[in-house]
Amino acid sequence: MKQFLTIIITLALLLTGCSAADPVIEAADKVFELARTQYALMDSALGEGEFPRTTDREGNLRTSDVGWWCSGFYPGSLWYIYEYTGDENFRDMAWEATRKLDTLIERHTDHDIGFQINCSYGNALRLTGDSAAVVPTYMAAARKLAGRLNPATGVTLSWDWVRKDWRYPVIIDNMMNLELLVKAAHISGEEELAAAADMHAHTTLKNHFRPDWSSWHLVDYDPVTGEVRSKETVQGYADESAWARGQAWALYGFTMMYRETGRKEYLEAAENIAEMILKHLPEDGIPYWDFNAPDIPDALRDASAGAIMASAFIELCTLTSDKGAAETYLETARKQLLTFSSEEYLARPGENGFFLLKHCVGNIPENSEVDVPLSYADYYFLEALVRYSKLAG
Repeated sequence: MKQFLTIIITLALLLTGCSAADPVIEAADKVFELARTQYALMDSALGEGEFPRTTDREGNLRTSDVGWWCSGFYPGSLWYIYEYTGDENFRDMAWEATRKLDTLIERHTDHDIGFQINCSYGNALRLTGDSAAVVPTYMAAARKLAGRLNPATGVTLSWDWVRKDWRYPVIIDNMMNLELLVKAAHISGEEELAAAADMHAHTTLKNHFRPDWSSWHLVDYDPVTGEVRSKETVQGYADESAWARGQAWALYGFTMMYRETGRKEYLEAAENIAEMILKHLPEDGIPYWDFNAPDIPDALRDASAGAIMASAFIELCTLTSDKGAAETYLETARKQLLTFSSEEYLARPGENGFFLLKHCVGNIPENSEVDVPLSYADYYFLEALVRYSKLAG
């Protein structure tokens, strides 16, 4: 499959008249050089126990504490910078930031401990092989996450807090946290962790998708009977709309679950979700914040959703047996990465709160983090570039 994808990349270069060099690799080199500058400045700007979150209205860095659901993305980005550049200063910075998440194990957490620990400790283990430094925290986090599974519902609980009359709210974002469970099962042999991930993914496949393969954001369950009580949105335009980042989480999550389990139903789901997404992407590949936003084509774009999609498309192109689809996935990711590397989306050194990407959308219904940088957008952008470089190499 990699040989086939290399052929796709070569043909793309010939068609664009770029036979000498791959413009995406050239862009990656530029982005990672910028990342070294931006993230060194960011590291200097962070106080004790702080993690980068976004910017304020004046464009200044806005931080969070370790409990914020995004705290793992910053150390994860540092790990990707180290991986691509080989700069050992970033390895040291990544270790320091990663170890700050240790306190999560003693805290009350939610489903996002999967994001927090897998993006940080997971990358640390992958790049250093230091089991002694990683595995105890990694396994403790996985067991905490598995403890959120209710056999009656077949899914892990997203939030302990409720609004309206929710009783057991589960968001599509949970698919991303399953990677912690399946990898922990590989490490330890604790098959119950993999079984929990599989149960959640299977139930999500049953209840979270419409006939066109778009996903609801939130499904609320009865915690006793397991019956679905409602299907709605929190961060999208409307309950029946397709919130772009939710669709990105679904694409990435089911692609990952197929990679980790080999279950054909997850590959088919990822391919169907991909087909749905491709029908909604604008010419430059960066999605509107909601596929059904009423003001399209003037609606805001969400670079965070686009970055997640790009990373997922690159991986999915290596897993599908449909060569035509693989070519489409890879070409879409190339388009997205080149768009992100343009002046419209890529920050200048010292600007944008030291983040890389501009024009992300967090939560428009609550007027929170609108048209700003976000830590997870940078993380998945860097991940996508690393994944692409490995294919091209």
